[in-house]
Amino acid sequence: MMITPSATVAGHRITQTLGLVRGNTIRARHVGKDILAGFRNIVGGEVGEYTKMMAESREQALDRMVAEAEEAGADAVVSLRFATSYVMGSASEILAYGDAVKLEKEPEVTGF
Repeated sequence: MMITPSATVAGHRITQTLGLVRGNTIRARHVGKDILAGFRNIVGGEVGEYTKMMAESREQALDRMVAEAEEAGADAVVSLRFATSYVMGSASEILAYGDAVKLEKEPEVTGF
């Protein structure tokens, strides 16, 4: 499955748009990670515990979007976007979405 933030896929022509596909997850912070993050807030620096949690959340949302695209029979997802929203004091939603499309490989142009 090809996934791209652009509206096109190099070397391919979009033959059919199957519609919007999406995947999401909602993650809550862990009290133990909040304590470590609090210490990090005092001394400064990256909050690695949250960086890892958000990266895992993005991957899960992306996997769910791809599964929906495959179920629709797509060859690719174009115009990929991510969105994050606040759900409650300690939880956030990560949403991955894009357009599921069917592709056809463009003929290769040979030199002169």
